[in-house]
Amino acid sequence: MAVNGKKIAVYLVVVFVLYVIITDPAKAAEYVEIGFQGISDAAKAVGDFFTWLADGAH
Repeated sequence: MAVNGKKIAVYLVVVFVLYVIITDPAKAAEYVEIGFQGISDAAKAVGDFFTWLADGAH
């Protein structure tokens, strides 16, 4: 039962993404940019954390 729910959720997300891309490509590009900025910020934070650890966690 849970697998079917997961498949339905993925299907709905894919349909929504396609709808946004088709109806408003500029807005879709903005969402992608926001997503990549978030990933970049998270990667920088992880790097800063490990640098802090390597420096002796001071």
